[in-house]
Amino acid sequence: MMRNRLAVCSWSLQADNAKDLVERVQQVGVKYVQLALSPIVKNPSAWENTQELFSQAGIEVISGMSETIGEDYSTLESIRRTGGIVPDNTWETNLEHIQKVVEIAASMRLNLVTLHAGFLPHDPETLEYKKIRDRMLQLANLFLCAGLTMGLETGQETADHLKSFLSALNCPNIRVNYDPANILLYGNGDPIKVVDTLAPFIVQCHIKDALKTKVPGTWGTEVCAGTGEVDWKQFFTRLKANGFSGDFSLERESGDQRVADLIAGKQMAEKLMSEI
Repeated sequence: MMRNRLAVCSWSLQADNAKDLVERVQQVGVKYVQLALSPIVKNPSAWENTQELFSQAGIEVISGMSETIGEDYSTLESIRRTGGIVPDNTWETNLEHIQKVVEIAASMRLNLVTLHAGFLPHDPETLEYKKIRDRMLQLANLFLCAGLTMGLETGQETADHLKSFLSALNCPNIRVNYDPANILLYGNGDPIKVVDTLAPFIVQCHIKDALKTKVPGTWGTEVCAGTGEVDWKQFFTRLKANGFSGDFSLERESGDQRVADLIAGKQMAEKLMSEI
């Protein structure tokens, strides 16, 4: 049996404050959370007692998540222009924001914070590649000084390209938060084969599902985990075969029955993980 912890992504629950979040986590029926830290930066009064309420409820934060400011997910093209740390017009703002997130994560004694880096350039000889490489190294040092690992979300690039980029960086504290649904949503390969490619870098996984688009250049469709095109039995099997020892976090980013969908995903994951 896989004994990895099963958490829920706090942002999937759309809570307005710490008290609401605790109640919704309890509804899902898990004891672990991947906590969005950006809301604490933006609205500390609503979240200042998060750790205290979690402790009282027996809930543990297994990792954090940072937004990057200025992102537009309306189309694939818009997120390519605005995503992550790539755009010059938001880099300084995002650097300042991530610094505050890192301070919060360190105060909470977390080990991992995930984020979307944006669409990584391909050609190592270009100025754009060197610019993004330098920004990544700057963030890596910021995280390292706080005792943190930075987990890059998957999806925007192929597994081979991400592996190549990470290998070139050669930073032990830049790893991967693997989301199989994102591979389908962005149209970047087979989620199961990606496991084998990125296995040495994967430190956490999201349990999220999707259907590939039928119109190239447009988004796929996120669906309740277990009802999409991710082969979850093979997913867990390949992770175990590759020696994965990280945690899983349930994520749902669309739909109007988030708690019910997260519960369904939890039941699916627990059943399959118990069989492997």
